[in-house]
Amino acid sequence: MTQVTLIKGDGIGPEISEAVVDIIEAAGVNIEWDIQTAGADVAELEGTPLPKRVIDSIKRNKVALKAPITTPIGKGFRSVNVQLRKELDLYANLRPCKNIPTVKTKFDNVDIVVVRENTEDLYAGIEEKPDENTAKSIKIITRDASIRIAEFAFDYAVKNSRKEVCVVTKANICKLSDGLFLECAREVAKKYPQINFREILVDNCCMQLVQKPEQFDVLLLPNLYGDIVSDLTAGLIGGLGVAQSANIGLQASVFEAVHGSAPDIKGQDKANPMALLLSACEMLNFIGENKAAEKIKTALYKTLESGIKTADLGGTAKCSEFTNQIIKNLGGING
Repeated sequence: MTQVTLIKGDGIGPEISEAVVDIIEAAGVNIEWDIQTAGADVAELEGTPLPKRVIDSIKRNKVALKAPITTPIGKGFRSVNVQLRKELDLYANLRPCKNIPTVKTKFDNVDIVVVRENTEDLYAGIEEKPDENTAKSIKIITRDASIRIAEFAFDYAVKNSRKEVCVVTKANICKLSDGLFLECAREVAKKYPQINFREILVDNCCMQLVQKPEQFDVLLLPNLYGDIVSDLTAGLIGGLGVAQSANIGLQASVFEAVHGSAPDIKGQDKANPMALLLSACEMLNFIGENKAAEKIKTALYKTLESGIKTADLGGTAKCSEFTNQIIKNLGGING
């Protein structure tokens, strides 16, 4: 039996977590869930939104599945996501974005993987106010982190039969920081002659993504640009409600839905569990449960093709109805 940390989150987090756990169990995967709580409610009780027990659990189990946690805007506690990445050195954020059957979008041929450096850049959180009218943020780019994420991107491309890695920067303006990231990507690219390598500026990349997304394969980006571009690519396939994500480190990995906690529909059985479910499928692949992951995806796509969808996808199904249909479809899949 595999032990996995489950962070249920807040808002709709507990609802979609329960749905995903039920589906994984129906697929025949034997997981012992180490359930942990984090977020705003926990901060009120324990003085921090991310107690040490959560970190200890992930370190112990090596793998975690995480539902959304609310992050206050402009005030309050710092993002739990950012803290997790820093505490566990989850240096690689992986965001596969591929068209999903029956989910209508402007493009039908999107198959992009965003690889985002996850530990530094402006997300290092080094800020100060020299005076009441001025605020400064310090952008940190290091050679070690840049080399490490570039190697991750190229290794991923090789292992997954991808053809190209495109590095995305603003090195024409940020000549030292983005320049270093670009320099490291060029250096690593030389070790992978079988993978095509090209460079693009982030503003041009965004324009190209909404004109001809089919031209991109694997995108390699520093932290901030990666955050923005990965949401853009999610929009190309139907939005954050269908977007999966993984945060990979050497000692632990956290798989999560990247959408918000949607407190406005909390407890109303309206949430779409698909993003967390697809992230869970990536987790199953990661722990060697590849057949189960494929069965779940097949059952999910069959559910969508039958017209059973949650409201965000243009349907009328409740979260529980959507989940139950996926479980029903699992029963009809051999293997």
